[in-house]
Amino acid sequence: MTEIPGAAQCGRLSDGRWFFQHGPIDCVIGAEGEQRAVAHAVDAAWRRFGGLLDELVAELPLLRADLSAPEAHLIAPNGPVACRMVAACRAHALSGRFITAMASVAGSVAQELIGFFDRPGIQRAHVNNGGDIALHLTPGTWFDIGLVTDPDSRSGLDGRFRIHAESLIRGVATSGWRGRSLSLGIADSVTVLAATAAQADAAATVIANAVNVDDARVQRAPANRIRDDSDLGDRLATCAVATLPAELVAQALAAGTVQADHEIAAGHVLAAALCLQGRVRLCGAVLALAPPEASTPLPTARSS
Repeated sequence: MTEIPGAAQCGRLSDGRWFFQHGPIDCVIGAEGEQRAVAHAVDAAWRRFGGLLDELVAELPLLRADLSAPEAHLIAPNGPVACRMVAACRAHALSGRFITAMASVAGSVAQELIGFFDRPGIQRAHVNNGGDIALHLTPGTWFDIGLVTDPDSRSGLDGRFRIHAESLIRGVATSGWRGRSLSLGIADSVTVLAATAAQADAAATVIANAVNVDDARVQRAPANRIRDDSDLGDRLATCAVATLPAELVAQALAAGTVQADHEIAAGHVLAAALCLQGRVRLCGAVLALAPPEASTPLPTARSS
């Protein structure tokens, strides 16, 4: 990999996957199929990736705007990734819930890149953008996705689930207070499966915010004091969560489950795994966790 400060970088990992990086965007890409088809797809994805960050930065004021505000209907970005972000998040703002298009940025970028692998000769591919994953699957193929319930844990994978080509799932995203993005809730992680990575990313944010309780053991601070560029403004974001009594963990997970069930009923997601202090709630009939296996590296759902 050539190190050019401020420039997009591309490299090959030891296991054969590719690595694209530019500023806060870190994508790991895997693809299987005919060598020439894969090479052409990776080249096309790389050429698109080079301008993505600048494209998003140019529209950042719109992407940080509250989509539930009265004037939100005027928010109409130009770029395809920005438009995808707004569309995925606007569905969650219809009830008056605060949300900005930034809730879907990682998944939308992954979804943009996976489109270049939808071509003859490629059997399956994935783009993992910091734990938000877009998939390409052809008939008869599948992916095993590794699940990490606590991003701070060094114990490795906590489980895995299989996504078949015959399912409607092509996007996986994870959110929680321990991830790179700030959260209004206390979930260690909420992993969501949806038809697209953009939809999964937006819904994971909403459900993770709903896994919540008010308790003195939960430390919060205005988001813009934690991170001055946060799109959450002065809303209270979670800074730390001490060990909670079992009844409060159950209460927080129950609140998140209500929201997850609502998102499933509305057609925004297909399944979700809600994790808090060693407890896991599964929502949606298509999600079943299996023990992790020590095999080849899996696309891994981690809080982004």
